[in-house]
Amino acid sequence: MTTEHPDAAPVDAGDVQTIRRRLRVDHDHPHYKWIALTNTTLGILLVTINSSIVIISLPAIFRGIHLNPLAPGNVSYLLWMLMGFLLASAVLVVMFGRLGDMLGRVKVYNQGFMVFTISAIALSIDPFDQGGGALWMIGWRVVQGIGGAMLMANSTAILTDAFPSNQRGMALGINQVAAVGGSFLGLIIGGVLSEWDWRAVFWVSVPISILGTVWSYKSLHELGQRSPGKLDLGGTISFAVGLTALLAGITYGIQPYGDSSTGWSNPWVLAGVIGGIAVLVLFCVIESKVEQPMFHLGLFKIRAFGLGNFAGLMASVGRGGLQFMLIIWLQGIWLPLHGFSYESTPLWAGIYLLPLTVGFLAAGPISGWLSDHYGARPFAVGGLVIVGITFVLLLLIPVDFNYWLFAGIVFLNGVGSGLFSSPNTAAIMSSVPANQRGAASGMRGTLFNGGTALSIGIFFSLMIVGLSNTLPGAMNSGLTAQGVSAGTAQSVADLPPVGSLFAAFLGFNPIQELLGSSGELNNPGVNRDVLTGQQFFPHLISGPFHSGLIVVFVAAAIMMFLGAIAQFMAGGKYVHDEAQELADADRAGITDGGSATDGGSLEAPATVGVKT
Repeated sequence: MTTEHPDAAPVDAGDVQTIRRRLRVDHDHPHYKWIALTNTTLGILLVTINSSIVIISLPAIFRGIHLNPLAPGNVSYLLWMLMGFLLASAVLVVMFGRLGDMLGRVKVYNQGFMVFTISAIALSIDPFDQGGGALWMIGWRVVQGIGGAMLMANSTAILTDAFPSNQRGMALGINQVAAVGGSFLGLIIGGVLSEWDWRAVFWVSVPISILGTVWSYKSLHELGQRSPGKLDLGGTISFAVGLTALLAGITYGIQPYGDSSTGWSNPWVLAGVIGGIAVLVLFCVIESKVEQPMFHLGLFKIRAFGLGNFAGLMASVGRGGLQFMLIIWLQGIWLPLHGFSYESTPLWAGIYLLPLTVGFLAAGPISGWLSDHYGARPFAVGGLVIVGITFVLLLLIPVDFNYWLFAGIVFLNGVGSGLFSSPNTAAIMSSVPANQRGAASGMRGTLFNGGTALSIGIFFSLMIVGLSNTLPGAMNSGLTAQGVSAGTAQSVADLPPVGSLFAAFLGFNPIQELLGSSGELNNPGVNRDVLTGQQFFPHLISGPFHSGLIVVFVAAAIMMFLGAIAQFMAGGKYVHDEAQELADADRAGITDGGSATDGGSLEAPATVGVKT
């Protein structure tokens, strides 16, 4: 249970066996908790860097394997290059959290590092070209996502076991800074490395993964109490099938269907979304009936856990949407307008997004330390409010903005994300019983990765809706003004806006491809140089893009404010109440009663609870 008491002093959240093991390891290895923090932070950093490094590197990757991503048959390659990793890590992270509770969190974590290392090596030596090369990368990205799920599911649980409650916010804060900061750093690293060689995007993970694997096997110890039992196959399968169908359906909803600009009228998309929700409902029924469920749904009755996870989901969806929109904005519009070649836009987009990363890295560790002393609520709530305000501010600046104004806004957005992430994670993980930390960490990881995957479908769909109202007219008038015949201009304007959106996302100029096959560019009176130059397409899409931004960022701001309300209602500093368990253990003689090995007796305090 979680007790709420405004005057109570919080106590350690671990059960008696976990505390005994922690004391023993602290005695034999006094710096162990810092080793655990460093290694798990490295693991999480690798996972999240690789979740976003491909986003900004896609133009170089597709050029490297000689595949045109804008060709109709290749759009699925593009989507699954993004989605494969996120889907695997989101779907499997709860199962690996439960396996960590059963078999040992360190054991599953170590194996995850090994899987991640093998997949990093395979990705860096892609032997195929065109479609075969894309399928090789998609397949190994899925395997890499499996390894990432094993790491994410158990890293926060390992830290929660290793640190006492009065230092947990700081430790989990640093770990969470790595998690979210990695998704920002991936954009910068991907932009820099893809400028050198597209394979370098994958090479960079190989030596670090090998080092982390060897180090984790040699240095990490099992501290958490195992929960013997068998894997809940019904829950595991229903959760995997339901979440996969839901996320895949939402993702394919951004592709056109028939005369519609999106796929939301496609029967297969509707079947995926509705069927996925139905199977997830079945998962909840199964979990409430089986003796040993994969995930104890009763944890959501803990206010800090349920509302904290909802706030985390809102933040994850908004953060993913922000990344995609800013990349489109910079690579497809702002950088070409300011003289940057399309080939160099990934590098410069990463550089120009540095203030976002700096803001997050500056605020994240500080908020974790402060939440240990003053509770999670003021920092987590305030952080989401700041992020919501920055979404509104981004609507107020022109598409061709002054960079320093833009930099100030995205820096503030990073600060808000940093203020939120650490306290939110610490409050969630400290609120659950020790033997459920693996599953709880897995559910938090699912919402973290699932939110990013959801953002692809949600924000791209919202952007396409915004573009559909204004892009066709702008495309038609813009092309005819440069001498393109009315028939050709109309046929191009009638094409689904998702093509132009993906072109902007990838930093491509699509006019050459759209008009080149028709021979229109060679006709007399057509301003070929203007149409295929750097300025025409960015100017053409600027107005419609801003219309789409209004829809997207208003929705994102609403999500942030809903998350802030949920986090406020979750309370301040929650610590799972196991005082009675500790007292019963002492009376039963389970504890050592002051042995040198364990570092003293374990006495239950008189009161425990929440500092609000």
